[in-house]
Amino acid sequence: MSQSSLLVGLKVTLDNLEYHYGGPRVPEETPHVFVYYITIDNQSERRVKLLGRKWIISSPDGEKLVVEGDKIVGNEPDLAPGETFSYNSFHLSASDASAVGSFHGIDEDGNRIHTRIPRFAMRIPDQTC
Repeated sequence: MSQSSLLVGLKVTLDNLEYHYGGPRVPEETPHVFVYYITIDNQSERRVKLLGRKWIISSPDGEKLVVEGDKIVGNEPDLAPGETFSYNSFHLSASDASAVGSFHGIDEDGNRIHTRIPRFAMRIPDQTC
């Protein structure tokens, strides 16, 4: 199997990050909800199909959680040059954390490609008045 190459021109942008605390479906052990909004922009000269993602969530104490899977929020975005795909999802946490990762797929010639998700901080707001 061939190795994946970083596709120059395939860009990932964090458009927004929202913080929410708890809720009826949020586990008590991870009450902090970070909702992120991402856009993937194909500025390359090749059509790409994104097949999956990998996230690495790091806590201040050095603990890491790796989340990998097929598809991106249930989709396999197929992007021609100049097209974008935007979505939102969330991470649950017990403390402050940071996230970084990548999306992977294939280009129009069947070559394995990937692009990086830039690191972003998930900070719990100060609750003092």
